Amino acid sequence: MKLLYATGNPAKLSAMQSHLKDQGIELTGLKDIKMQIPEIEEDGKTPLENARKKASGYYEAFHIPLFSCDSGLYIDELPEDLQPGVHVRNVGGKCLSDEEMLAYYAGLAEKYGDLTARYRNAICLVLDENHICAAMEENMASEPFLITSKPHKDGIRKKGFPLDCLSLDRKTGMYYYDRPQEELEQIAVEDGFLEFFKKHLPGKKAK
Repeated sequence: MKLLYATGNPAKLSAMQSHLKDQGIELTGLKDIKMQIPEIEEDGKTPLENARKKASGYYEAFHIPLFSCDSGLYIDELPEDLQPGVHVRNVGGKCLSDEEMLAYYAGLAEKYGDLTARYRNAICLVLDENHICAAMEENMASEPFLITSKPHKDGIRKKGFPLDCLSLDRKTGMYYYDRPQEELEQIAVEDGFLEFFKKHLPGKKAK
């Protein structure tokens, strides 16, 4: 079965392709579409709302089976009014640069101590106008990790991913900055997505 994964991020596409390769699902991404790509405003309050908006918007443009994903950052130690959610980079109505983002989250960790964080992920699948499925389940969330106040000693930033320099694996204490890229790509695709596809795609059965 052919599906469009409505993302322009090659790392995300590669990770999902690897995860679904044994399920008989052939994935393409937005960069494979030979059509004008619409701009979808991601103004939902939750990852699920944004996943729905993107999937419906891209389906309206392309009319092919597709799915879209979205995520939000949630931190155990923070009060509700400080939860990043889908606004990881936007604080007080301002879109932060990488350096500003790094300083902001390091400051939170300085104030509250090391932060226990996780990404909650959502997905919306559109097969046709009558078959639309969406979910944001706990088994789609990332493993908890720590955000610390002390940036990685090298002081080097991954462009677009500044939090890798503050994020620690809870089991090993390693900075995400030091982890192999293939491991990070695998982490980004949780087993919950696989169960979702087995449940909702024709001919698939969840175990």
